[in-house]
Amino acid sequence: MTTAGSTVAAGHQVAVEPGGPTAGAHGVPLAIEVRGLRKRYGALQVLDGLDLAVPRGELVALLGPNGAGKTTTVEILEGYRGSDGGEIRVLGMDPVRDRAALHARVGLMLQQGGITPQGRPRELVRLHARFYADPADPDELLDLLGLTHAANRRYKLLSGGEKQRLSLALALVGRPELLVLDEPTAGMDPAAKATVRSLIADLRSAGRTILLTTHELADVERLADRVVVMDRGRVVAAGTPAELVAGSGPVLRFRLAGDDGAGVAIDSSELVALGAALGGTLAPDGAPGRHRLAGRAPDPRAIAYLADWCEQRGLLLAELQTSGGTLEERFLELIAEARPGDETRTAGRDMSADATGAGTGDEAIADTGADAAAADRGAE
Repeated sequence: MTTAGSTVAAGHQVAVEPGGPTAGAHGVPLAIEVRGLRKRYGALQVLDGLDLAVPRGELVALLGPNGAGKTTTVEILEGYRGSDGGEIRVLGMDPVRDRAALHARVGLMLQQGGITPQGRPRELVRLHARFYADPADPDELLDLLGLTHAANRRYKLLSGGEKQRLSLALALVGRPELLVLDEPTAGMDPAAKATVRSLIADLRSAGRTILLTTHELADVERLADRVVVMDRGRVVAAGTPAELVAGSGPVLRFRLAGDDGAGVAIDSSELVALGAALGGTLAPDGAPGRHRLAGRAPDPRAIAYLADWCEQRGLLLAELQTSGGTLEERFLELIAEARPGDETRTAGRDMSADATGAGTGDEAIADTGADAAAADRGAE
């Protein structure tokens, strides 16, 4: 961990006092406790009896497709938005009634908004640092998050990824006990994402409590202590990443290739027939020629049939893999169970589109960064 990372991760150790956070199933105090949370916008029931528990010292990932209610939940936990019912405790306090007291103990990173367009990263982080008794060093924090080069650029001229990193800096500067991060890597380029992932890993290792919403499921598998999957305002599953993935059956993946080893595209009608013969459904699995058998656990007879099918058509069974599912696959299965019918495919597209779009923010406007900085200096 870098020196700045150590400074940020150090945090404050606060004793749990009587009347503070309640204890979880294993006696660990809860940093966040939500029971029966409800929120409606007009005719739309956004949160419908949500239950959520975040133990102290753990990183809990809150997952769900677009419209599941994740951001509304985060805003209610921070006290920015009221609820229509349910019990909410954050560090043992009511987020609305005790918002002032919680401000110094909770670091919040929302997806967007709340920062003046004319502000500059260095002055904004220094200003926020003055609100806390023992803040992290603002300049070290800017350096840690790769913002030193843009420290004097107006917020409105920052790239999407730079704005996200500034929001994270503002959430971290007070060295809070609890961090609530809503899509922290959205809009970042790969290098910036790697920096933020490393920082989150450092914070987790230092025992900081983190509630994270994200579509980066590979990160969740690596970092999260627990995962909560929600849809339509309710929790549909919760557990460790390993526990959730264990609920998914074995998966058969294979790659078909020609004599030259290149992937071969197969006519859709043939794939439908092959899937039916194998006792399941074949779905694309990435690059051309790659497929995944769903709906049936693989067995020797299915593999033998597949090998014979390839031989009859002069194809190579270039790769064959039997394994458990991934967290992403289990996520889609859980949403499928919660959303009967073809809406599951929409949920899958939502997750994929968000994960893809989240990585393009910096790249899309990187070419304008130097011009923006120059224009800003000229305006002064």
